[in-house]
Formats: sequence, C-alpha cells, structure tokens
Amino acid sequence: MCRVLEVSISGYYASWGRPESERITKDRVLTEKIRTSFEESRGTYGALRIKADLHEQGERVSRQRIGRLMRQAELVARGKRKFRMTTKVKSSRPVAENILAREFTTDGPNQKWVTDITYLPTHEGWLYLATVMDLYSR
Repeated sequence: MCRVLEVSISGYYASWGRPESERITKDRVLTEKIRTSFEESRGTYGALRIKADLHEQGERVSRQRIGRLMRQAELVARGKRKFRMTTKVKSSRPVAENILAREFTTDGPNQKWVTDITYLPTHEGWLYLATVMDLYSR
C-alpha cells in the first residue's frame, strides 16, 4: 500500500500518531459554518455573500478560502432566474375597449378610475399588488 501511495513505511506509521493539523481542524469547523449559511440562503449564496455572512458572525476569512472549502464540500450556488412574463399575447379572449383614449384629466371625482396590477417576488413567493386610483384626486 505504501508503494502505491508513494510514501515511506516509517512516514505512514508516523502519521498514525500525529494529531490533526490546526488548519484542517479550523477548515472542518469553517465548512460547517459555510454549509449552514449556504442552506439558510436556500443555496443561493456564493463565496462573496457567505464571506459577508461570516463577517457578521465575527469570522475573518478570505473569499478564496471560502470558495475552496465550498468546492471541496460540493456547494454550488444557484443563480436567480430572470422573471418572465406569463401572459399569453395570442389569447382568444376579447380585449376590453380603451374608453379613456389616453385622456387622463377629469372635471370631478368618481368619473374616471384606473387600475393596475404588478407582481413582486418575495422570499415566501409571489405577492400580487393591485391598485385602484381616481384620476380626479390623484
């Protein structure tokens, strides 16, 4: 076995009694902190954001070391996907007629109302915000 691993027999037996190096011990503890931060971010944090997260906890570690430990632990951050509108343009449903004809002024209240809806991404999912506005009092 020593011949295959290209180590001397005396070196092999000497390594048995040798304690684990300080760096390996620190790397093991640091890897667990990195894994915790990575899992709390649901797999979205890379080395740079994990570095900031660890800095808040009082750990001073380089981005390169965090990157190396992430590679060794096989932690790969997922990038955020771009939001794509899902509204179908070629719909068979009728489109409401444009009654306003871009005339956004009015003489009194409750004559012209406008609405809009938007989608907001949150950590818990999509939030739908609908607004209604009277053009007279806007």
